[in-house]
Amino acid sequence: MDSNLVIQPHTGGRAFDESQVPLYYSRKTADILHKYGPGPRVHFHVGLFAPGAAPNTTVSQRVIKCRIVESQEAIVDHAARTWGAYTTPPARLLDIGCGLGGSALYWAQEHGTTVTGLTVAEEHVPLIERFAHQAGVGDRVTPLLADVHAFRTEQRYDAAYANESSGYMDRERLFEVVAKALKPGGWFGIQEHFIRRPEWTEFIDGYYKTRLGTLTEYIAAAEAAGFELEQDEDLTDRVAEFWVQSMAWNTAELDRIERTKTPSAWSCERLRESTITHGKLFRVWRDHALETRQLLFRLGGGS
Repeated sequence: MDSNLVIQPHTGGRAFDESQVPLYYSRKTADILHKYGPGPRVHFHVGLFAPGAAPNTTVSQRVIKCRIVESQEAIVDHAARTWGAYTTPPARLLDIGCGLGGSALYWAQEHGTTVTGLTVAEEHVPLIERFAHQAGVGDRVTPLLADVHAFRTEQRYDAAYANESSGYMDRERLFEVVAKALKPGGWFGIQEHFIRRPEWTEFIDGYYKTRLGTLTEYIAAAEAAGFELEQDEDLTDRVAEFWVQSMAWNTAELDRIERTKTPSAWSCERLRESTITHGKLFRVWRDHALETRQLLFRLGGGS
């Protein structure tokens, strides 16, 4: 796909510059590893907390970090459990927008799945390979530098997964590509954030360099490609706490830097900006101006 392509989003009038996505993730790599690492399963997405949970934030930075990582693991496991992977694990899975490979390693380690992970950040490929080797699943996780819009494969997958990555993609093209990559009856699981109050679109899209859409838009694109929505779960209330914990880690890291004068992957300016923004995001999630949902689509043609 042309790296200079500018896509007009379905929600709002802000032009989406696709070429900024690899640059955005490349610049954030060190930040992600410092806050959510060291791995081997490193995630960059929101986490799941128990209903009504508000864990104490006046604890050590180490405890907060462990809590954040555990919540990120929990939301991936929740999806797998809800989508029936513990009963019938997919033999082959396509992880679209795999980040630093946390979810790909999860599927390989916990369910014995052979995973192909697609990323647009070139430097992430060797990192994922190293993490997969450390986790003992180097033979089951294959990262590819690939843009899903132009992805072609002769291999047919049992399932596909997109964890907070579909917001960077043209939804119609995404479902078309996945439909061709899946076996008949295969499933496509998506975790994503969906706009409910359009006045927040520009703020969120601008901060994350994304182009979030609506649930209606996704369902229409899925149906056009031959998918049927099988499950739809709203997790908004259970992930809102993630922003509180993230703010707590940020302020603890800022305090550590200022107190010890030791270096960090995060600058003080970046930590302050992130903390302010996450405060806004907590209010957005709390008020359901945006919703986090896990969707399971099934491709027609299965027995």
